[in-house]
Amino acid sequence: MTVPSQLDPHVSAIRPVRPHSAGCEECLLIGSPWVHLRLCLSCGHVGCCDSSPHRHARRHAFAQDHPIVQSFEPGEAWRWCYLDESFV
Repeated sequence: MTVPSQLDPHVSAIRPVRPHSAGCEECLLIGSPWVHLRLCLSCGHVGCCDSSPHRHARRHAFAQDHPIVQSFEPGEAWRWCYLDESFV
């Protein structure tokens, strides 16, 4: 397990955001199911997790250079950096 790091250089990408949707934006458009949701902390994009068929949160992170997401699941508040593959 990766140790959480407050020294991750990508935390500067975190902004105050509002979720764009209540579900994975791309999955809603194509009618696909998802497993869990992730909220982009740079822009508010809501995407599906790596356990979902399309992994839209990861795709968004790399396509938009928005590395840090927060779990968008009820009761969860952890954050993950896709570039460093670590909790922040």
